[in-house]
Amino acid sequence: MARVVVGLSGGVDSSVAALLLKQDGHEVIGLFMRNWNDASVTLEDDCPWIDDSRDAMLIAEQLDIPFQVLDLSVDYKTRIVDYMFNEYEAGRTPNPDVLCNREIKFDIFLKNALKLGADFVATGHYVQKTESIINGNRTYHLLAGEDPNKDQSYFLCQLTQGQLSKALFPIGGLLKPEVRRLAEEAKLVTAAKKDSQGLCFIGKVSLPEFLQQKLSKKVGDVIEISANAPKVLAYLKMQNGSTNPVELAERPVFLTTDGIKVGTHQGAHFYTLGQRKGLHIGGMVKPLFVLQTDVVNNIVYVGQGDDHPALSIRALTVDGAGMHWLRDDLALNIGETQLFEMKVRYRQNLFHGELVNLDGKYFAKFQNAQKAVTPGQFLAIYHHAELIASAVIY
Repeated sequence: MARVVVGLSGGVDSSVAALLLKQDGHEVIGLFMRNWNDASVTLEDDCPWIDDSRDAMLIAEQLDIPFQVLDLSVDYKTRIVDYMFNEYEAGRTPNPDVLCNREIKFDIFLKNALKLGADFVATGHYVQKTESIINGNRTYHLLAGEDPNKDQSYFLCQLTQGQLSKALFPIGGLLKPEVRRLAEEAKLVTAAKKDSQGLCFIGKVSLPEFLQQKLSKKVGDVIEISANAPKVLAYLKMQNGSTNPVELAERPVFLTTDGIKVGTHQGAHFYTLGQRKGLHIGGMVKPLFVLQTDVVNNIVYVGQGDDHPALSIRALTVDGAGMHWLRDDLALNIGETQLFEMKVRYRQNLFHGELVNLDGKYFAKFQNAQKAVTPGQFLAIYHHAELIASAVIY
């Protein structure tokens, strides 16, 4: 049996993960990551990490396993929070959960677990891992969780083979109701606890207040772009008539002269592509959606309806250096094209698209146009339910 350090988050998923490992006879150690100290922007009445650490400790007592609290708040601030501020300031919308897994859970946390003599680390993620021998090398496969409503493979899209080799996902083959049932049967204190929401290890926050800790307010114009604007019509014609991935990946660039002013905002860096709430502009036939932000000139461009042509794209560009392969053996050579399944956000069904490698620069060409493909998020690429690659969207 192995020595396994479980990342006890204080939730039911990691609690059951520890339970299953203990039942299988492993030597289990519970480790709680304290990554956030500032409760001033959380929407809960109490500081969430204090409640979570208490619940994690109670689970460790119930399971009779050693328990420690690991303070990673400094690393979390520099690797995750500062990254978030920088991305929003640049006009992109980051995904802190993906970075948290890559930089904290399966890097800093993993290294600390190995110092405790761990053979593996385990988490409560709804993903599955298998392994095989390919070309004489042991290869680890990251598969979608059994529960299609809870699959979290997207959040692990930046992991490496080395990180996967040390990872266990005990509940990945279970449905969420089964996890709840196991927790109830074992009378775990977290059995009925609600799932956490919001930012990784921070909780549910007021994002504007969170961003205003560093990014100042700056009044600017909200410009509405008509669906019949010349640039929109030209863009739509190109999208419907071209098969060239380079052309398809081009997004329209709007100017203030392309539309009319319909309101003001408090800072373009506070808005994200596809956003509907928070504009506070009424009187339109259809709801307004953010089509584009210009953080240099502090302008937010909007359009009416989620069917606005400028809200959808059929391809995107990925810098070759930014393409991360979990499966190096499946990487495309220059000039190759292959059909994969893809998603551009967590809560999305997989869709089909071609990945093209042109002179070391990748293009993802979608079979059907995708809405609100947001810069700063991640394109995740799957092959037969296995997550094999990912890249930041720009």
